[in-house]
Amino acid sequence: MPPYSASKQALGLVGWLAMTFAACAVGAWASATAASFYGQLVKPTWAPPAWLFGPVWSALYLLMAIAAWLVWRRKGFSGPGAALYVFVAQLLANAVWTWLFFTWRLGALALAEILLLWALIALTTALFWRQTRVAALLLLPYLAWVSFAAALNFTLWRSNPNILG
Repeated sequence: MPPYSASKQALGLVGWLAMTFAACAVGAWASATAASFYGQLVKPTWAPPAWLFGPVWSALYLLMAIAAWLVWRRKGFSGPGAALYVFVAQLLANAVWTWLFFTWRLGALALAEILLLWALIALTTALFWRQTRVAALLLLPYLAWVSFAAALNFTLWRSNPNILG
């Protein structure tokens, strides 16, 4: 039985959605010209079209927020505190990657950072698994997409040394 009333749980959901989509907005701001920049890059045949990133990331951010809320609503920060703090850390790392890659065009640093992000997502997933398996399962598409994004980051960096120095 969740320790919070229905109204507090609803407010909590709004809070997790707001925090998660705030990170999304920070990334979106940094990637305002990403489509044209992405269009200039030499890409592998398996690279997705630029229009696909927005819908995929929107769905992933929604899943992330719901996952965090599911963990939070069990005991707030008192029980699964570490899991939620790691969640927030990976959210910050997620926002930073967009700046490194699209705004500052630092391919190698973006690759190192996305590997850190991947590790934080994997840790968050493991910590969420201990709290509620549904929350952990909601993070698996995110982990899969970041795995793909890391491979794409590496390939784009190696294929475009003049642009992603």
